[in-house]
Amino acid sequence: MVELNSEKLDAVFNALSDPTRRRMLRLLADGERTIGELAAPFDMSFAGASKHVKALEHAGLISRSVQGRTHLCSLEAAPLAAAEDWLRFYQGFWSERLDALERELLAKKRRK
Repeated sequence: MVELNSEKLDAVFNALSDPTRRRMLRLLADGERTIGELAAPFDMSFAGASKHVKALEHAGLISRSVQGRTHLCSLEAAPLAAAEDWLRFYQGFWSERLDALERELLAKKRRK
């Protein structure tokens, strides 16, 4: 299981809260992209895309390498796995409670 401290997990969920950044991550799942390539589908400036990239970098969701004047971005999946682990706990929590509710409703139905 991948562990992230609270501050990092907050940064991951903050980064994922924006639809533009989620789409950028999806693009990066297909391979490296330049910041210009990440900006293109949104008709936004390099500066605007760069702000989104910085938020993704801060969360550890992407890494950036510089080759000359070109900034290449790559997806880093480990923080996503940590967020999934955090969410999975609550999935189990609610599954247990819904199963208990179902058992109670079935027992009540049988008593009638």
